[in-house]
Formats: sequence, structure tokens, C-alpha cells
Amino acid sequence: MKINQTVLVVLFLTLSSSSIGVFGGNLFDDLHCSWGNGRSKIVNNGQLLSVTLDKVSGSGFESNGKYLFARIDMLIKLVSGNSAGTVTAFFLSSKGKGHDEIDFEFLGNVSGQPYTVHTNVFCNGEGKREQQFRLWFDPTADFHKYSILWSPHHIVWLVDETPIREFKNLESKGVPFPKNKAMKLYSSLWEADNWATRGGLVKIDWSKAPFKAFFKEFRAEKYNCDWSKGYPSCTPPSRSIFSFWTSPDKFFKTLDHGAMGKLNRVKQNNMIYNYCKDFKRFPNGLPKECQYN
Repeated sequence: MKINQTVLVVLFLTLSSSSIGVFGGNLFDDLHCSWGNGRSKIVNNGQLLSVTLDKVSGSGFESNGKYLFARIDMLIKLVSGNSAGTVTAFFLSSKGKGHDEIDFEFLGNVSGQPYTVHTNVFCNGEGKREQQFRLWFDPTADFHKYSILWSPHHIVWLVDETPIREFKNLESKGVPFPKNKAMKLYSSLWEADNWATRGGLVKIDWSKAPFKAFFKEFRAEKYNCDWSKGYPSCTPPSRSIFSFWTSPDKFFKTLDHGAMGKLNRVKQNNMIYNYCKDFKRFPNGLPKECQYN
């Protein structure tokens, strides 16, 4: 059956508008500046958010709502120029003892050197699952989309729709997986020159301050979860934009052949650290999930 191109465009826009936190929506609806004494700001009638780091303080924002299984997307333009010693964080986290967390952290660089993307996942307060990557573009020249897909089946980190990491639910193998604690989205720009750039060898040049990063077009697509019986029964978003290309159920369960190919190319060409290869760090044996992820 031949489908009119106009119909496809209308369908795409309809599916997009069904999302929670639609791209192009008002950021005030979903986010608020949470710290930094005015250094974090939502401007342009709710279309742009900026975070600032100076010698006095960093700054950040958080989501108004919590999520238990979701896909989170946002366009980010990172600190330009000499950003050595700075970290721009974009992550999901619960609060309290034994917290869960899913991290994107962008480690600053001396001007002209590539950014490092630092990823990690915590379950019940335990992390130590770091993987790091070099981006294949200049993330300071323009906005790029960074996404966290968190489903009951796996966690996927994506950059411009390219998966760079997958952490599977391997509870059946005795590996903890974050599934019981709702998380908020947090983001911040802060000083970490004791470790961020070349292991802390390169410090912040405060003469380059203030440092700024920019965010826009937030979207969060939540699972549909029934909490009436305690631990919820959850299903993927029924009108997900992703169902325009594939079924939401499949999308949130596993990476297809094409996505796996992209993931493997990133691992081969852009990964610079993998905790599952760090035998010095784990002399008594690698974490159990390293056999499978």
C-alpha cells in the first residue's frame, strides 16, 4: 500500500505530541533550576536552559517529576574552549541510602582535545561500572541529542540515536539492576579538576570562567506503571514516537541488529575505558555482569 508522504508527516507529529515533555515544549513544564544562586537559568520563553560555573559556585537543574522506567532525551551544547577540570553531568538518580543512578558525565578538555563521555550505573548505592568514550564530533559547536533509555530489560545510553553502551538486566544471573526506585533527572556543571581531565593532571584555568553549557528540547517518555498493588506492572508507552519505526515493546526490550552494529563500532573505535577490562582494579575477579555485557 502506498502511503502519502503528507500522511506520514502528520502521523509523526501526532506521535511526537503524545510524548511527555515534547521536543520544543516549554522547559518550565518539566524542569526547574535547583542550585547555584541564579547561575542556572531558563530563558527564551522556556526554550533554552543554561548552567554556569564560576570560581564561587557551579549550578544545576532537576526534573519536576520522577520516573520509573523511561526514555529521557535532551539536546545539549557543552562548555566550549578550555573546559579542563569541569564536568557537565546529566543523570537519573533516586535519593537516600542505597540510591540508584544512571550517569552521563562529560569531562572537560584543553581546547582542541576531544571530550570524554563518562558513563556509570549504580544499584543500591553500588557503582564502579564505568565506561568512557571519546565523542566523534565537537560537542561544543552545536547541540547534540543525549538519551538514557531505562526499561525493565536494559539500560541504553545514546548519542544522536547511536547507542554507545548497554547494561542488561541480569538479575537471573545474580546481578543487581535498578528497578524499584523512581528517579529524577538531574544536571549540573561543576568543578572536578582533581580527576576530570587526565586524571586531575590538568586543572581549571579560572581566567576562562565563567564556563557555560546549554540545554533545550527536553522529552521524557515514561512507562505506564500500575502502582496499586505495590511493585508496579509496567508496559511501554502505548503511543511512543519510537513506535513509528518499530514496536515500543521491542524497542524497550532489546537492540536490533542495526543498533548492535552501531554499538559495536563505538566500542571498537571510541571506547577508552571499560571496567570489565580492568583486571588491576578487580584482582579477585571481574564483576559478574562482565561475562554478559
